[in-house]
Amino acid sequence: MPIPKPLVQFNQSFILVTVLSGIFIQPLLLVLPFITGLITLINKKNPIILLGKPFLRKPAASYPLEDKAQQLFNQWIATICIGLALISFSIGIDWLAYLFCVMVALASGLALAGYCIGCTIRYRYMMWKHKQKTSHQG
Repeated sequence: MPIPKPLVQFNQSFILVTVLSGIFIQPLLLVLPFITGLITLINKKNPIILLGKPFLRKPAASYPLEDKAQQLFNQWIATICIGLALISFSIGIDWLAYLFCVMVALASGLALAGYCIGCTIRYRYMMWKHKQKTSHQG
C-alpha cells in the first residue's frame, strides 16, 4: 500500500528534528527515532505516519504516493545508523556517533529537499542483483 507523500515528509521531519536534537541538545533523544524505527520495522507500520494520517486534508490517494517498500528500506538505514550512534555514544566514541547522526540528518534533509539517498542505494542494489542474475543465466 503506497504512502501519501506528506506523511513521508512528516516522518522525515521527525527524524531530522530528533536527530538534530540528539546532536545539539541531548544524545539520549536519539532513543525516540530509534524506538520508532524499531516499531516500524517490526510491525511494518510507522507510528509517526499513523499519527499524521488524521491531519491529511484530502483523501490519501489524492496526494503523490511513495512506495512502502522503499520507505521501509530507508527506515532500515536510518534505524541502523541511529542505533550505531547510540552505541557509539554509550561506549564513548562520540566522533563516530556524531558521524552516524550527521549521515542521518543529511539523508533526511536531502529527502525533504527532494533527493532520496536511500532510493539511489536501493536502485543500484536492485540493478546489481539483476545484472548478477542475468550474467549467470547465459
